[in-house]
Amino acid sequence: MPKLRWVLLSTIAVVFLTITLTAYVTEFQRMARLTRAVDRKMTELVRLSRTIQEMEEQVSFYGTREGLARLAREQFNLVRPGERIYRLEVVSPDEALPH
Repeated sequence: MPKLRWVLLSTIAVVFLTITLTAYVTEFQRMARLTRAVDRKMTELVRLSRTIQEMEEQVSFYGTREGLARLAREQFNLVRPGERIYRLEVVSPDEALPH
């Protein structure tokens, strides 16, 4: 029969190894979860950075004379003096047929 001190030592070693292994597994799961969260945030950061860059380019473009002219044409249907306006009407094939 094994001595009591060897049984106690073996029990303490098993408990220690179990606790250590559990702690490592828990930390690895936590690291994986945090890594996924960081990846999601980085993706969002890149997307928002691109959006900001595009908006800054639009602001700088609409700050120029050409940009203001384009804005006036597109949103307010304005033209410069002496320009001609061409209006195109699209007719669907059903409307083009005589009844």
